[in-house]
Amino acid sequence: MPVQIPDDTDFCSFKDQCLTQEGWISRYNKGGVTVWCREEESQGVQKLKMRIVCKDVTAETLYDVLHDTSYRKKWDTNMIDTYDIGRLTANADIGYYSWKCPTPLKNRDFVTMRSWLPLGNDYLIINYSVKHPQHPPKKDYVRAVSLLTGYLIQSNGANSSTLYYLTQVDPRGSLPKWVVNRASQFVAPKAMRKIYKASQKYPEWKRKHNPNLKPWMFPEQNSLPCISVAELTVQRADSLENIDESGLSEEKTHHSDDEET
Repeated sequence: MPVQIPDDTDFCSFKDQCLTQEGWISRYNKGGVTVWCREEESQGVQKLKMRIVCKDVTAETLYDVLHDTSYRKKWDTNMIDTYDIGRLTANADIGYYSWKCPTPLKNRDFVTMRSWLPLGNDYLIINYSVKHPQHPPKKDYVRAVSLLTGYLIQSNGANSSTLYYLTQVDPRGSLPKWVVNRASQFVAPKAMRKIYKASQKYPEWKRKHNPNLKPWMFPEQNSLPCISVAELTVQRADSLENIDESGLSEEKTHHSDDEET
């Protein structure tokens, strides 16, 4: 299946999904963070949606934090590795991301096409999984599939913003129910709070680390090699290994910091 770079219609559709309440079930609402979920009947893969109001962070700062790979390594404690592979257009690139799963599950990784768009007072970033011939599945990882993942950032005025995060990921495996429940009750809220805290500290950090380097805003700064869309195909879940981890029990002695509520 050929890769399509998202257009304005795709971004508007994603925004509508973030803002609508219809068909979503609230799973968590505490401390300024709300988490909803819905089952997609056609694919059997759960969609999660989250929202947090960031009262003292501008929309522009949130947008920068979510783009800045160098800074992500400072705050994303579940991340194992991330790097940019190449650029497709001024507002689309290909990247790699791997993250730690709760013990005893295998760790997961992705290769995704990411695209972004400032739209009035809103900022949007969306991605989905692709296949790149030079970045096949790795040993010791399960290659997961992002069917649709992204962020909507809305400005609430001069110094306040709201962040939405929507994700539909096929983990390529039959996961235990405790993992699915923990994702909405612990991991998702914790992740949103981490982004908020990281955004509060970002302006000071950025002043000391290439303050004028923002290739997501200034394409002429982008030094990534160019990639043709023709080199890529959409990553279909059914072409990847599917493992059964449904019988694995949660290890009480090895909880990461994603448990905090």
